[in-house]
Amino acid sequence: MRIFSFILLILFTSLNALTAQEQPNIVWITTEDNSARWLRLYDAENGVPMPNVEKLANHGLVFNHAFSNGAVCSVARSTLLSGCYATRTGSQFHRHAFAVPFPEGLKSYPEYFKEAGYYTANCAKTDYNYNVDIHEIWDACSKKASYRDRKPGQPFFQVYSLQDTHESRMHKLCDERDEATLITKPNTVKLYPYHPNTSTFKTSYAHYYDKHRDDDKRIGAILKKLEDDNLMDNTIIFYYGDHGGTLPRSKGYIYESGLQVPFVVYIPEKWKHLFPAEPGSRVDGFVSFIDFAPTVLHLAGIDIPKQMDGKAFLGKGISLNKLNKRNETFGHADRFDEKYDLVRSYRKGKFKYMRSYQPFNIDGLYNNYRYKQTAYREWKELYDAEKLNDIQSAFFEKRAPEALYDIENDPHETVNLAGHPEYAKALKNMRGELNKIVSSNNDLSFYPEAYLEKEAGKNPVSFGVNHQAEIKTLIAIADLQLKPYGEVKGKIQQALESTNPWKRYWALIVCSTFDKEAAEFIPLIKKIEKEDTEVLVRMRALEFLALTKNIDPQLPLQKLVSSTQNPLEILLILNSATLLKTLEPDLEFTLNREAIIETANEDRYKKDWLTRRVDFLQKQ
Repeated sequence: MRIFSFILLILFTSLNALTAQEQPNIVWITTEDNSARWLRLYDAENGVPMPNVEKLANHGLVFNHAFSNGAVCSVARSTLLSGCYATRTGSQFHRHAFAVPFPEGLKSYPEYFKEAGYYTANCAKTDYNYNVDIHEIWDACSKKASYRDRKPGQPFFQVYSLQDTHESRMHKLCDERDEATLITKPNTVKLYPYHPNTSTFKTSYAHYYDKHRDDDKRIGAILKKLEDDNLMDNTIIFYYGDHGGTLPRSKGYIYESGLQVPFVVYIPEKWKHLFPAEPGSRVDGFVSFIDFAPTVLHLAGIDIPKQMDGKAFLGKGISLNKLNKRNETFGHADRFDEKYDLVRSYRKGKFKYMRSYQPFNIDGLYNNYRYKQTAYREWKELYDAEKLNDIQSAFFEKRAPEALYDIENDPHETVNLAGHPEYAKALKNMRGELNKIVSSNNDLSFYPEAYLEKEAGKNPVSFGVNHQAEIKTLIAIADLQLKPYGEVKGKIQQALESTNPWKRYWALIVCSTFDKEAAEFIPLIKKIEKEDTEVLVRMRALEFLALTKNIDPQLPLQKLVSSTQNPLEILLILNSATLLKTLEPDLEFTLNREAIIETANEDRYKKDWLTRRVDFLQKQ
């Protein structure tokens, strides 16, 4: 009887395992901070060989147009986790200054997999902007988290995050690297046109190419483990970068170098019927990170929550023809650590539209983490010494409010077609499409982050829905930048005199964009700078007056900082001060360092950001 019972137990267990494995295993392999063009798979002439990734490609699909929606890790991972646009959910800032709740009624994708019987393991990066308990959403989340710990026959979802290409790996000074140890020789690399032709940049490129080789070896080890466990025939594998590259003007910026990622999907024989093309094919259709969670849920036969913004691009019912018709993606850049910005992008086919809502806020504005790279520091030094050409200098100069690029003919986005009459129709269409997205998403960044923390922190999505009309009005005020000054000065004045502080706030940003053209408003703006009830409106007034040389900002800005105890308000004021000092290095701001940092209380991130800004402003 014991033997008979034992045999029945084995048969029952085997039957359960067979039933469970009617769903595919799914593995995500993420390499950090690398855009598509660095791989030979995307640039046959200049890209680095990654034989293990190429092996996956030979047995799967290569996506020619895959994009992160945000160009920095915490924002990108938050998008992957939720399947939602970060600008709609309040998770668009890197890193979060306040705990952002998950959208009401929605769960993270690993929770849906757990409910469907999957074992979920994350090894090991989290870096989410959402207020989630990682040990609740994952079965295992650590450097040792592994699908091998699942129950017999249980399907699994496994994430690996590989960090050899991470930006931190580039912080070592180039002159400390032993060139003889590099596989890629610096004198063989082809530099991007916006980078200066120096040995520092060549060595940085070579080092970065070699870091891709290191990641590929780690990928090989993961694949070897799956092979040893006889899982390759039943496991769908995604390989992708978590956003754009590491070298200057990529990570944190929504040029293609910051958004386009390598993306390969390995197709196991058992699940070929879920894919729209044969292994070894390339896909032209556009996919972005909002689509990843819906796609893996669909592949596993799990219902896609209606709150997700993305659409599945693989699985039952999706044809190659349907997939290749997808030709749009949306990108966004906001605060990166202590550096604030507000830029949005929309790409459709070969055209890319970029909207800089604060165009006087230069790309190269100081950010401590970025400037740990020797290449960043050298680039700025060469600019200050006037040793760069126009394309190389653009990074340190004010931007156009809008730009239109032809990516096929200008892959590095160096030629702005927005002012060319022959592209006027394309520009108008692209502008309209981007406005539809930011409006329909209730883009929360049209309010300062400090205000969002106070008023929207408990439910950002609901706040956006309830303030949709106001957000559209603020967008319309911001878009006054795009018209001739003479046509819009009446509307600017109306906004400056509004009882709504955020209308005044945006009207002042518009004035700073028009610069001295808006000089007739100087008396009104001086009054706002002294009397407005909202500290950040006074800040924007001071910013305009300083940019137009109508005020010495040193003492007024110091008083402005001392007028608030809100660390995020202070951080935005110091961001403006950093811009002013960058443009006028002789400016000196006397700040109470200790008092400023104390406003952050025990918040480590806020303390770090404030410290970095104060230290930059007070360094000699």
